[in-house]
Amino acid sequence: MCFSSKPAPVSRPDPKVQEDANKAAAQARVEAEAAKRKEIEKLAQSKREDIDEALDSRTARDGGSGGGKGRRSLFTSQSGGAGYLSRFG
Repeated sequence: MCFSSKPAPVSRPDPKVQEDANKAAAQARVEAEAAKRKEIEKLAQSKREDIDEALDSRTARDGGSGGGKGRRSLFTSQSGGAGYLSRFG
């Protein structure tokens, strides 16, 4: 077995080149985040418009009413008889 008395030289990259690469990568991340944020805002605006359109068409079709029968009484039924509380409460 042979052992070398001197370790092999390690080549290190130039700090200036490495710094430039780090700056370029950071700039690319910033640009990617901005593009992603813009796409998310565009999608959110599209969804808002779709929801507004759906609500407008529903109110125009239904005449503006909510469609439900309103609040129901627990004391009397709609036919005038005993309500829920009288039967079960």
